[in-house]
Amino acid sequence: MSVVTPRRTPPAFSTIVFIVLLALILGAALGGTYLPRYFPRIAAPPAAPATPAPGSPSTPGSIQGPALTIPRGIETEESAIIKAVEKVRPAVVNITTQGRVQTFFGVFPQEGAGSGVIVRRDGLILTNFHVIQGAQEITVTLLTGKKLPGRVVGSDRFTDMAVIKVESDRPLPVAELGTSNNLKVGQLAIAIGNPFGLGSSVTVGVLSALNRSIQIGPDFVVDNLIQTDAAINPGNSGGALVDSAGRLIGINTAIVREAQGIGFAIPVDIAVTIMNQLINTGRVVRPALGIVLGGEIDPQIQQSYGLPVDHGVIVQDVPAGSPAATAGMEANDVIVGINGQTIKGINDLRRTLFEKQPGDRVQVEVVRGSRRLTVTVVLTELRQ
Repeated sequence: MSVVTPRRTPPAFSTIVFIVLLALILGAALGGTYLPRYFPRIAAPPAAPATPAPGSPSTPGSIQGPALTIPRGIETEESAIIKAVEKVRPAVVNITTQGRVQTFFGVFPQEGAGSGVIVRRDGLILTNFHVIQGAQEITVTLLTGKKLPGRVVGSDRFTDMAVIKVESDRPLPVAELGTSNNLKVGQLAIAIGNPFGLGSSVTVGVLSALNRSIQIGPDFVVDNLIQTDAAINPGNSGGALVDSAGRLIGINTAIVREAQGIGFAIPVDIAVTIMNQLINTGRVVRPALGIVLGGEIDPQIQQSYGLPVDHGVIVQDVPAGSPAATAGMEANDVIVGINGQTIKGINDLRRTLFEKQPGDRVQVEVVRGSRRLTVTVVLTELRQ
């Protein structure tokens, strides 16, 4: 008798798929939730860090991701500039002046435009001497458009600085004063002013150099200036030069017209020193020898006139009773040194004297004919 083994019917295909899916779901749940809870040491080995592409930056221990791009840095700089401008711009004013010019055909009005920076809430404003020079009427326009009449508190042509005052029925916005004694070449510089009478305008650059000297007019030099490539145009004079934190670091003063990107500003530390003297006395006290200056001597002049020296400043006149006359200086003497410092020209002479005070004694070396003499002069106050 044969035994017939019953044939087992294979499970349907759908049943197999269901079982497989159920196993996957249970495995994922156990592996992701329960097993780590009861077997904490069971963990997947850490993934090997991706190998950076050649030339791309890699910082040990940092999270790998897309490299920082230039736009991120630009956004940060833009944000700093915007905040700085919003902070100081309300304190930068437009200055317009009215004067009178005598011509062959009569007297005609002359207008000028410049900028200024409010540094005290009661309306004290820093600007340039050349902005208000010869002005008979001064009008100050605030950022809001409000116009106020201004008057000159004092001015100093040797530093091209001036202080004016306006009266307001409410406190005015002021610029935060920074310092110029720790500036660094290459740091951000923001210029705000009134170029060509267009109103408040902003330009951005860097500090290109420090302690520059430039010729202002035919007979004197302004020293210790900040050089910047932030665009400074006519009308920017007297405006603000600020750092990335919106702090005042200089008063814009001049440009080199034959060049591009060469502008100058008076360091704020010097501006504040001059301002305080102008507020207290209406003028800046500087020492002088009490002589009338003549021309300068250079190698070409020496050769042309057969002079005994190739440098120095000619004394044109020595007024009677002056400190120089008392010391024995004479007309046609050539000043070649003061306190052991060589004097090559008028700018050296002024620079050396401006480091002194009225009443100081200085040793002045002069050439008289073929002789060299040293005389002691008690400095007097320079009359501007």
